[in-house]
Amino acid sequence: WLTSDNMHHQWLLLAACFWVIFMFMVASKFITLTFKDPDGYGAKQEPLVLTAVTKVEEVHVPEEKHWPEEFQPTGKAFSGNLVRQPLVHMERLELLRNVCRDTALRELSHTAVSKFVLDRIFVCDKHKILFCQTPKVGNTQWKKVLIVLNGAFSSIEDIPENIVHDHEKNGLPRLSSFSDSEIKKRLNLYFKFFIVRDPFERLISAFKDKFVHNPRFEPWYRHEIAPGIIRKYRKNRTETKGLQFEDFVRYLGDPNHRWLDVQFGDHIIHWVTYVELCAPCEITYSVIGHHETLEDDAPYILKAAGIDHLVSYPTIPPGITVYNRTKVERYFSGISKRDIRRLYARFEGDFKLFGYHEPDFLLN
Repeated sequence: WLTSDNMHHQWLLLAACFWVIFMFMVASKFITLTFKDPDGYGAKQEPLVLTAVTKVEEVHVPEEKHWPEEFQPTGKAFSGNLVRQPLVHMERLELLRNVCRDTALRELSHTAVSKFVLDRIFVCDKHKILFCQTPKVGNTQWKKVLIVLNGAFSSIEDIPENIVHDHEKNGLPRLSSFSDSEIKKRLNLYFKFFIVRDPFERLISAFKDKFVHNPRFEPWYRHEIAPGIIRKYRKNRTETKGLQFEDFVRYLGDPNHRWLDVQFGDHIIHWVTYVELCAPCEITYSVIGHHETLEDDAPYILKAAGIDHLVSYPTIPPGITVYNRTKVERYFSGISKRDIRRLYARFEGDFKLFGYHEPDFLLN
C-alpha cells in the first residue's frame, strides 16, 4: 500500500512539474510577443506611416492637382532636400536672404517687380525654367541653351549669332508677355536662376564692349550715349577724344544719373545693378551662379534644373572667367577716390548681396 501511495505522489509531482513548465512556456511566449524588438515592429507598421505621410502631402498641396500640366514643377531643385545642394550654393542663398533683411541696405537691395524686371526674365515653359538676364556675365550662352530647350533650334551650334538677341525670331519669350496670373504661377513654380560677376569688373567689360570695341554695330552707344555722358560729366571740355572710363564712372556714380538713363532707354541694362535687373530680394531664385566659378556652376545649374541630359553649356575658353584684379586696378588707377566711392555707393547692394568684397584700392 505504501509503495502504491508513493507512486501516486510521484505522478502528482511529475504532473505538477509539467504544468509549471507549460505555464512558463506560455508566459515566455506572451512576453516575447509583447516586448518584441522595436525595429521589427516599426518595419511591420511602415505601410501605415507611408500612408499617413501621403495623406498629409495631399492635404497641403491639393491645388497642384487642378493646375494645368504646364504649371507643374520640375527639376531636381524642387525635391525639397536642401542638404543635397552643394554647400557653396546654400551659402550664397543664405547670404542673399540675410542681406535682404538688412534694413540699412534696403534702398540698395530692394526694387519693385516691374515690367522692366519682367522684361529681363526669359521663359522656357517646356522645362519650367526662368532665366534673368544680367548682361556682361556670359548671358549670350545661357540664352542659346534656352533657345535649344524651347525647340527653336536643335543644337547650340545651329543658332546664328544674329538670331540670339533677336527676340522676335529666337523663340525665347519674356515673362512680361504673360498675364498677371500666369506670371505669378511661373514665379512660384519654375526653376529660377541668374548669373553675377564682380560689379566693378562687369562695368569695365560693359565699357569696353559698348564704347571701345562695339562689336555688334550698335552706333547709338558711340553717337548718342557717349556724347551725352561727355557733355554732362567731362571736366576738361577742350578734350575731343571719345568717352573715357573716368567719364563713365562719374556718370554711374552720380546720384542724379536717372535723368540721363531715361533718355538712353533700355540700352542702360548693360550697367544697371543686379538688384534693378532681377529683383533678387523680391523673387525667390533657385540658384545664383557666379561668373568667376562658371566652370562649376554651369553644370550644376543644368543638373539642378533637370536638363543636364538634354543640353550642355558651351565650352568656356581657359581663363576667361577668372577675376582679373590687375585689370580692375589699372582701370581705376587714374580715377579720384571721391568718384570711386560714389560708384561703390551705387553698387554696394550688388557687392553685399552676392559676397563680393569692397575693392582694396578703395580702402587704401
